[in-house]
Amino acid sequence: MSSVTAPRVLSGIQPTADSFHLGNYLGALRQWVALQDTHEAFYCVVDLHAITVEHDPAALRRRSRVAAAQLLAMGVDPDRAAVFVQSHVPEHTELAWVLGCLTGFGEASRMTQFKDKSAKYGASATTVGLFTYPILMAADILLYTPEPGEGQVLQVPVGEDQRQHLELTRDLAQRFNHRFGETFVLPTAYIPEDAAKITDLQEPTVKMSKSASSPQGIVEVLEQPSTMRKKIMRAVTDTGSEIRYDEENKPGITNLLRIYAALEGVPVAELERRYEGQGYGQFKKDLAQLLLDTFTPIRERTEKLLEDDKQLDRILADGAARAGAVAARTMEIVRERVGFVGRGL
Repeated sequence: MSSVTAPRVLSGIQPTADSFHLGNYLGALRQWVALQDTHEAFYCVVDLHAITVEHDPAALRRRSRVAAAQLLAMGVDPDRAAVFVQSHVPEHTELAWVLGCLTGFGEASRMTQFKDKSAKYGASATTVGLFTYPILMAADILLYTPEPGEGQVLQVPVGEDQRQHLELTRDLAQRFNHRFGETFVLPTAYIPEDAAKITDLQEPTVKMSKSASSPQGIVEVLEQPSTMRKKIMRAVTDTGSEIRYDEENKPGITNLLRIYAALEGVPVAELERRYEGQGYGQFKKDLAQLLLDTFTPIRERTEKLLEDDKQLDRILADGAARAGAVAARTMEIVRERVGFVGRGL
């Protein structure tokens, strides 16, 4: 029986933009920083996922480093968490192949994100990689399984749009365990209590998203202060001037209240009392300043990290070595149980 250790957590983010945005930060990345205090954390920049659609190689390389630098600038500590680039650990793709051979075609076809993206791009531009994306995601997670045993935990921070992929991961882990013996701990969703649902500044009924939002609807972590301030001041609000949380009738000001409450760490009700009798103008001005106070230090630290590519690459190499040691052990067990011939000496 293995001894119980700190729960493991695995999460990844795609390097598909020049900056993370406010929704990424409040919905996930801020929680990554907190989790490294209580979990054995593995955080990866998922560049393999980023090539499932057409991309520019130079941009991918640059954005992968920018993504890693932002994670470090936000407070992810490479001494406490393994920070690495997905393609630096080749076991991700090896396990994805094994799991793909356990996945039914119909099972993969039912993945909602594939159906949505294939409808968006059309059949001629929809790649096999996009179809098998959830299987690679399952491999990303299961590579970092602790040794099965009582009390062992593998957690994955997920939003609603990733729940289906996590269920597939659990199904594949159970299927492998049933056919080949207990190998994988079934991963569970980690849903932090303070994760904020952030919507588009111009269309506050839809999620803030790089793929769906207009440039004016997104606040980027690395954008200049003047641009950030303008976006908040021009954010869509609602009829009337009362600063009140009401998702149905006042979605604009409700979104801004969520952002403010999450950044300052106060209840929405306290903000409603604070701004009682005041109009939207002062509220937006204060929110814009709070955003600048939060993101300016992160932008400055990111820029400093990017000035020294070699040091950043060393941090990523160290993270890949730590992640790779765990991944190699997992794949050693998987190969033996599947029936592959050992390499020998």
